[in-house]
Amino acid sequence: MAEEHNDNVVVIGLGRFGGQVAASLQNLGHEVLGIDSDPRIVQDWSDRLTQVVEADATDTDTLHQLGVPDFPRAVVGIGTNLETSVLTVLTLVEVGVHEIWAKATSVKHGKILRQVGAKHVIYPEAEMGERVAHLLTGRMLDYIEFDDGFAIAKVRAPGEAVGRSLADVGLRTRWGVTVVGVKLPGQDFTYARPDTVVPKGCILIVAGDTKKVENFAAKT
Repeated sequence: MAEEHNDNVVVIGLGRFGGQVAASLQNLGHEVLGIDSDPRIVQDWSDRLTQVVEADATDTDTLHQLGVPDFPRAVVGIGTNLETSVLTVLTLVEVGVHEIWAKATSVKHGKILRQVGAKHVIYPEAEMGERVAHLLTGRMLDYIEFDDGFAIAKVRAPGEAVGRSLADVGLRTRWGVTVVGVKLPGQDFTYARPDTVVPKGCILIVAGDTKKVENFAAKT
């Protein structure tokens, strides 16, 4: 049974999303309780997670028997069955799990999950699709967009900046983006300063308003 105030996590639904979350959490050193109703999936994960059980996560008695109320946070990775997804979140709330992360397959699904008690709603397919679209249409090497219109991107340094200091190039004045850091292949990440000189072949980590970051990346 998990002790309160710890980093243990219960992951319900060990499909592609839930399974990856569970494996990543375990790799980060967390104790993970995996729950799935499919015996084949449970068998597949039995030797990869701290504890895996076949159970109905919509049953309050079952969750109590498994000690789920002692877990400070839970992840619901069920996406294909909307009713089971919603009932699972509702049951977690009923047994006293305070921080619930839940996967949603649509905006309406996400709204329902929030209404029944999910603190965080994830749209993995939509978020990955948007990220890939940015990488395909621009010249970004990586891209993360936040909910409030703020983005961070990894881009190749523009030719005009090579050999010049960031203050001299004036990217913030011209493009409205802030250079957070500079990275050369095989070398350590360097936090950017006004006097940082941009070396040839380097990568810039830039941050700012989403549209401004996109515009800058398209010009690099």
